[in-house]
Amino acid sequence: MTSKIPLNTIKISEKASEKVKEFAKNQSKVKFGLKVAVRSGGCSGLEYVLEIVDAPDENDKVISQNGLQIFIPKKAYIFLAGTYLDFSDGLNGKGFEFINPNAKSSCGCGDSFSV
Repeated sequence: MTSKIPLNTIKISEKASEKVKEFAKNQSKVKFGLKVAVRSGGCSGLEYVLEIVDAPDENDKVISQNGLQIFIPKKAYIFLAGTYLDFSDGLNGKGFEFINPNAKSSCGCGDSFSV
């Protein structure tokens, strides 16, 4: 998996980065980044949001990893700091997976969490 993630950033695996680039290419995007955010909802109170966007918003924190820019809204950053984003496509794979040290609990599908 990963070594301990510094709590002042998030990390994205090489596999997840490549998947995002593949999705962006399928959408004919040339310049893009991955917006990683949270919103109210889901079984546990907050749900993760992933979106391929053209550019960051004014208040987004921008992190570059594996040739990919990640945009994190300021309000979501406190919930996501220290998170590791991976992609699983094996027999039991379920797509993007969040390993979030801030989550006190999460739903069975891993798409929502509580703090």
